[in-house]
Amino acid sequence: MKVLAVSGSLRADSHNTRLLEEAAAAAPGGVEVELFDPAQIAELPLYDQDLEGDAPVSVERLREAWGEADAILFATPEYNGSVPGGLKNAIDWASRPKLEAALTNQTVAVVGASTGQFGAIWAQNDLRRILGIAGARVVGEGLPVARAQEGFSEQLQPQLHEVLQLLVEAAQPVEDGVAA
Repeated sequence: MKVLAVSGSLRADSHNTRLLEEAAAAAPGGVEVELFDPAQIAELPLYDQDLEGDAPVSVERLREAWGEADAILFATPEYNGSVPGGLKNAIDWASRPKLEAALTNQTVAVVGASTGQFGAIWAQNDLRRILGIAGARVVGEGLPVARAQEGFSEQLQPQLHEVLQLLVEAAQPVEDGVAA
């Protein structure tokens, strides 16, 4: 199973990208965690419905990568108490066209790291809501990682493993009402 790991931070030395790297190391057996290049989010134009009929190549690449993933793990920082604008813009593009979008019925989970004491919990809550409205199936409760600049604790690996395990189980194909 392929889990796409999407960082909402565009910084070169991002705590959230490092968090996703930790998640890749904690992945259950048989699960490949692939980091989505944050530069692909940075190159997206601002969402504009007038561009829908002829979406830019950067948008098509995003939609293809997100749509082909078996599941997506998002890691978000917290900017001004919410989700970074670049990540919100990417979600806007991936939520169109309605009912055919890359995020429609896509199984996702949300984690987040910040330098503050709350671990981007507000941003995680907002991101979970945004993703649900965009049509994704959001699973789990999130995982706040506080004071990320100090490094990650040894308790983080089992927590990330648990988040990924839940995500993978929820993303299993369903056949005749029974998970495959």
